[in-house]
Order: sequence, then structure tokens, then C-alpha cells
Amino acid sequence: MDSEIEPNRTVLVVGAAGFLGGYLVARLRERGWRVLRGVRARGRELEADERECDLQQLLSAESWLPLLVGIDAVINVAGILREEQGQTFAVVHFDAPIALAYACVKRGVQCFVQISALGMPEDGEFIASKHRFDEALMELPLRSVILRPSVVYGVSGSYGGTSLLRALAAFPGALLLPGDGRWPIQPVAVEDLADLVARALESKANGVHEVGGPEPMTLREYQSIWREWLRIPGRRAIFVPALLVALLVRFWEIIGSGPVGETMWRMLKRGNITANGTTVRLRNEFGIAPRPLREVLASHPSQVQDRWQAQLYFLAPTLRLGVAALWLVSAWVGWATQTSEIERLAGDSVLGALAPVVVARVAATLDLIFGLWLLTGLRLRVAVAAMMIMVLAYTLAFGIALPTLWLDPLGGLAKNLVILPALAVLWVLSERR
Repeated sequence: MDSEIEPNRTVLVVGAAGFLGGYLVARLRERGWRVLRGVRARGRELEADERECDLQQLLSAESWLPLLVGIDAVINVAGILREEQGQTFAVVHFDAPIALAYACVKRGVQCFVQISALGMPEDGEFIASKHRFDEALMELPLRSVILRPSVVYGVSGSYGGTSLLRALAAFPGALLLPGDGRWPIQPVAVEDLADLVARALESKANGVHEVGGPEPMTLREYQSIWREWLRIPGRRAIFVPALLVALLVRFWEIIGSGPVGETMWRMLKRGNITANGTTVRLRNEFGIAPRPLREVLASHPSQVQDRWQAQLYFLAPTLRLGVAALWLVSAWVGWATQTSEIERLAGDSVLGALAPVVVARVAATLDLIFGLWLLTGLRLRVAVAAMMIMVLAYTLAFGIALPTLWLDPLGGLAKNLVILPALAVLWVLSERR
């Protein structure tokens, strides 16, 4: 299994910009592969090792053929957890990948590795669409390896539902658990999954392989181990009623956002574990199998940054809602304040000669726009950056024109000394998974 890779062997990783994709690329390069990363550029200039792979556009074998010139193997790790922004399960999980598979047959690509998902088709279209492709792929004259992992976690980072689970494990005072916490899972480290993918390319394996940790564990055990690793005191557990969690998941599904969708929720309640003998089969086929969670965590001691990431998970949206509320209240005050009061405050200052009522109403309107923009969650960093510029501008303007506002007993302009760094923190936290 550890034989040296032939020089210049090239693999195309479709979905390389995602959470798992990054680990795959790193592991393949460690093992001597030349890696081309298939990504959606979204208008930016591609890097030397990148290829434009917009799955919504690549729906025929002919459209994939130019991307497969000189390619020896393909890994497909592209996927979506929910349908949004025009992306559908049918296109991303079946139509585009099957076109890619047909193109691989035409080009004589030697191996196709598909990252699927462990679960039942009745859990939802996320699973059903992936499994439909798995079945279609196995019918083609192409060596293909399909890996179906249970819950995938990373020590150095997290994504989606695993970010939520880590945050729940790090909750101050007690461990928060959905339902009764007894649902079984077999978590697998993303590094181990990446190693399996690399070995799948180098082996003669074929077919579908379930991937999970060596032994099932309950969700409560999984969360308790993470809390211990994060070095957060308190072993008491708070069980959140499953009905309440289901309502929250449904809300996330309706708004098209949130870390967990209804498919993931059904998979969790059903239990996400592999068939008997899976570990033995993986060792026989690939020479390795996923390690136990405690072993993986023991080899990566937690740092304070890990606790920051976990405990800021809930604070980030709270901060965004708080800032949006402040801007909306400011908008209301700007429009509700009487004209005479605005003119009195402006007095004989420079602002008095600049139509203060108009200035106040315009500022209130801008506050309303930014407050609503923040609530939508669209292009957050642009919104927050604009708000920072706005606050800085009127802090300087009012601070010079009406210096008495610095001495306002209720804070006045002095509040902006806190608001500006709060916005800076929100700008940083807007990039999250």
C-alpha cells in the first residue's frame, strides 16, 4: 500500500475548496501525487493548480473532457447539504458527477474515487441523490471506489454540523445534548478519511466501502470526549427536547441557513453506524482503518484557540443580531425625534448650517438599511466594513462639530469606542463554517 507513486501521476480533486477537499489535497501531495484542484472560481483568477469546475455548467461528458487531459485519477468530494442559490441535489450529486464519470471512461482515466455518505435514502434527498450516483458509477467500465463515511470531524477545524456539536460540547456550565444523547455514531477523523482516499487510488480496490471509527459510541460519549479535550470543566448534561431541536432544524431548513438540515437530523436520530466487519474490511483492502476518537485527540493537544472557536460559535450570531438591533433602534430614533429637538442639538455648531434635520433623517435611513442588511446575512463582511466606515466618519464629524457629545452622561460618542472594535470582531467572525 505504501509503494512509491510513479512520477507525474496526476489527480483531479473536484470540490477541493471544501472542508474535506483541503485535507485530501494535502495528503495526496504528501504521498507524491500531482494534484489539480477543481473549484468554483466565482470570477476570481485561478491559481496555477486550479481548474474551473462549476458543476451547474458541466452537465455533459464533452464539457468535462478538456479538464481530464493528462489526468490519471479523479476524486469527487463535491456536495451540498441543502439546496440553495440555484444548486440542487440532482445536479450537484448526480447529473454533473455522472457526466464526469462518462468523460473518465472516454479519456481512459484509471480510477474514480467518490466520497458519498453513510445513511439511508429515506433520510432525505441528500443521501438518496448520492446513492443514486454511487449505483450508476458502479455500472460503468471504470475502477471506482465509493467511500461512505459516518460523522467526519477534524481536530484542526470543523464544518457545519460538526462545528455545532463542538460548540455544544464547549457550552459553559454544562454539556448541551439534543434529545437523550443516546443516538449511536462512528466518527472518523478527516485525516484518516483523506488517507483512505489516497490509498484507494493506489490500491486495486473497487466497490462501496463504509467508513467509521472502530466502535460505535453514543452522541453523549462523543460530546463528553470533546469537552474533556477542550479542557472545559463540568460534566453535567442538559438534554434539549428532541421536539424543540426538530423545530429549530425545520426553521433552518425554511430559511435555507443553519448548520444542520432535516436530512442530517434524521440521520442522527436513526443512528449513523457502519455494518459489522467494516474495520476488518478496510484494513484488508487499504492497510489502515480509522483510529478511535480518543487516540486522535490525544495526538493533538487542544489550545486556547480551539476553545475560542467553539465558544464563539454562538456568540457570533448573537453579536450580529445585537448590532442589527442597535442600528434599527438608531433608525427609529432618527426618524422619531422631533425637528425642533434636532435643531436645538445642532445649535450654533457647524452642523446647524448643514440642514441638521435632513442629515438626521438621511442617517436614520442608512441605519435602517444597514440594520436590515445585517439581518439578511448576505455579504456580511461588506456590510460590516461599510458600517465601520460610517461609524468612524460620524464619530469624527460629530466629535469635532459637537465636542460636548463626548461628555454626554449616557455615553454619547464615547459608546463608539466600544462599537468600533465590536464591529471589527464581527467582521472577523463573519468568515465561519
